[in-house]
Amino acid sequence: MASVSRILGFYDECKRRYNIKLWKFFIDCFNCLPVAAIVGERIFCASGGISPDLQSMEQIKRILRPTDVPDQGLLCDLIFSKPDKDIMGWGEHNGDDNGNTGISFTFGAEVVSKFLHKYDFDLICRGSEVVED
Repeated sequence: MASVSRILGFYDECKRRYNIKLWKFFIDCFNCLPVAAIVGERIFCASGGISPDLQSMEQIKRILRPTDVPDQGLLCDLIFSKPDKDIMGWGEHNGDDNGNTGISFTFGAEVVSKFLHKYDFDLICRGSEVVED
């Protein structure tokens, strides 16, 4: 997460407005937070979305916290993947001006439908989006 927060400008914003110590505190806290949650056995919640590497919910339970977020893989995808209504299947996150970070994957509607069916969920709830000031 530390390297990604630098790329996305969070480090610079903390440094400009406060100090680097505050940024470090945020990163330490973030690295301890749960990666995903299931609400009422019907809603899958994650910061970003889903992953092509996710084959079972047990994989998420086995992610040890605290840990740094790698630049790729299941943990990275759960935090940074993003839906894209204009694609089929899985796509690459292209860094652009539309909130795409260039990290992890994008996924289309049929990927969502398959995921919801496989795990008997009704909804995927995402918690993040990169937005410029």
